[in-house]
Amino acid sequence: MQEALAMTYLWLKAGHIIFMVFWMAGLFMLPRQMIYLHAAAAGSPESDLWAKRMGLLRKVILTPSLLVVWVLGLALAMTIGAWDQGWFHAKLLFVILLTGFHGIMVARSKKMIAGERPMSEKQLRIWGEFPGIALAIIVVLVIVKPF
Repeated sequence: MQEALAMTYLWLKAGHIIFMVFWMAGLFMLPRQMIYLHAAAAGSPESDLWAKRMGLLRKVILTPSLLVVWVLGLALAMTIGAWDQGWFHAKLLFVILLTGFHGIMVARSKKMIAGERPMSEKQLRIWGEFPGIALAIIVVLVIVKPF
């Protein structure tokens, strides 16, 4: 029985890491695509192409990966009993922040597709750095477990 639980843990962990990589790739790509859309005139063929790409990114990579990361992450937390560990609380905070970032960027990308420009290119570039910083912090929390 112990062996089966250990294998389940490893499969959950592998799946969590795989879909976290997909999700992070999407979070890195979306602001970049928004920058490219920013320069295109609303209703132009270039704008339509970026709108299509951003829609596919959201529907095929971002949202499904987000859901799988959460499901597998919560399953992992239950498996290892992480609920009372400080590093896990900190990691959970950053995952919640990344989820919020995801929602904000998806909403703003939809506004951009509709022709609005709610953020400047410079703001998009700055916001595009957040996933990398959050990822670095999360990895340190999970590997080092500083508290």
